[in-house]
Amino acid sequence: MQDAYSVGPSAGRERDGNACAGSAAVRAGTPGLDGVDDLASLQTRLGHQFSDATLLKRALSHASIGNHSNERLEFLGDRVLGLIVAERLYAEYPQDNEGGLAVRLNALVRREACAKAAEEAGIGPHLIMAGSESASGGRKKQAILAGACEAVIAALYLDGGFQAAKNFVLRYWDEAFASLAPELRDAKTALQEWAQSGVLKPRAQPVYMMTERSGPDHAPMFTVEVRIPGYEPETGRGSTKRDAEQDAAKRMLHRLDIWKG
Repeated sequence: MQDAYSVGPSAGRERDGNACAGSAAVRAGTPGLDGVDDLASLQTRLGHQFSDATLLKRALSHASIGNHSNERLEFLGDRVLGLIVAERLYAEYPQDNEGGLAVRLNALVRREACAKAAEEAGIGPHLIMAGSESASGGRKKQAILAGACEAVIAALYLDGGFQAAKNFVLRYWDEAFASLAPELRDAKTALQEWAQSGVLKPRAQPVYMMTERSGPDHAPMFTVEVRIPGYEPETGRGSTKRDAEQDAAKRMLHRLDIWKG
């Protein structure tokens, strides 16, 4: 038996492209089935009134509902987001080479940045998903929020053009752009380059090992240890293994006085 659909407060619902009837869907908040009026407040926060509201509803539909989910839109939105961010970075950091721009781009389009934008835009309560997914905290899961954010960007692009998508990204990524460090560099890459530069005899490769995973599924915390022969290991923490590895590498770089400050 297919799982019941769930939508959050003030959100619409659909199944196979049509409004769901009956009581199978788990609902909370303002009544309403077509989702157009329900999504008015969200459209205001997105900065765009959709001429095709089904695009927005599709963008909000998690894969747990089966067909007609937001996965294809997520694919497109990832590319649109990358272009918008790359364009601004190209204009704001004229002295950065390709590698430097790439590091900044990766910091701004990663899952955490997308999930934060989704939270600030209030996308979570409007997600359409299976009741079991909603009950397990799906509306707060970082991966789901990030995917929905990218799908919404694609929907904005398809319905309102590049400028509609760009306005959303520049609005909800403004703080992320502002917080980029003036000299941003990938810590793992820097540590590896140092370890293989000839300073160590013989040259060595940093080795990373996860030592702990804690916290709930929707907000995990990873602890990673980095080791280089001849040196005491260093520990880092982060909400993803990648973040924890970067943190460990950064701490090692600072401890070895390779990175200052």
